[in-house]
Amino acid sequence: MKEKKDIQKEFIRVGTTLYKIVQRPLISGDYVEEKITWSYETLRQDYGKNNLPEIEKYDGFCMIPNHINYKQVHGTYLNQYKPIHHIPSEGEFPYIRLFLEHIFDEQLELGLDYLQILYLYPTQMLPILLLVSNKRGTGKTTFLRFLKMIFGKNATFNTNEDFRSQFNADWASRLLVLVDELLLNKIEDTEKIKNLSTAGDYKVEAKNKDRREIEFFAKFVLCSNNEKNPITIPKEEIRFWVRKIKPITKDNTSLRDQMEKEIPHFLYFLHHRKLSTQKYPGCGLTLLIWKPLHYTKLKSIILTRLK
Repeated sequence: MKEKKDIQKEFIRVGTTLYKIVQRPLISGDYVEEKITWSYETLRQDYGKNNLPEIEKYDGFCMIPNHINYKQVHGTYLNQYKPIHHIPSEGEFPYIRLFLEHIFDEQLELGLDYLQILYLYPTQMLPILLLVSNKRGTGKTTFLRFLKMIFGKNATFNTNEDFRSQFNADWASRLLVLVDELLLNKIEDTEKIKNLSTAGDYKVEAKNKDRREIEFFAKFVLCSNNEKNPITIPKEEIRFWVRKIKPITKDNTSLRDQMEKEIPHFLYFLHHRKLSTQKYPGCGLTLLIWKPLHYTKLKSIILTRLK
């Protein structure tokens, strides 16, 4: 499905900077909307100084995540958080249910809670989800792709090097940071990720731009083929939810397409489902409510423990 233009204008001005709204084509045949900086001189060359197009003007950008009552404009600020384009509708989702049963197994209800909170309460803190297996064909990567299908540009794939780079503007304002081949075995790597998982504010930095502080609400979903030492986790640490994933017994090459068709039904289910964990007044859970979840004992996995 091609993404729709959220702004029915070709040009906008945010602060003193002019942007052109473009639709960049993808290999899949879809298009993704982007804002690229433009110049008034180029605009005059293209349209003539007496025939300039109408330009919407905003004081600045903001980042306010909401999947149920999304607003693109808040006052005089343009929301950079992207709407998800799936429209919830009642129906069955057998392929998604079967896949999630495979990923979360005996913790399926907690897994559904995790996804429900992502959808309904995107600013709520959640544990760092770590999926591990040294086997092939387990569905770890498919799970990351599934999250990307649901949340679109609000989810991004990172490499190990991205966490160590000083430039973080391309991922720090996303809802989900996804890592497919995790290998961060230095204690400083662990400290950075776990501190970010509970951070309310974070300083972002882009090349050739000043650092600035933003409200931070990203969640981390990490996958690794290294069962013994994917990341250093101190024994007393409670911010990780680790699951060892078994191989899928029956391969389905059409699974991603089948699940994508079911996403509207799955979102409807999440919107109307009752959380299985204790809920506080307001918008969901505190991190401590997930404490038993973090301590999931997986005897078949050996993580590095600090003594």
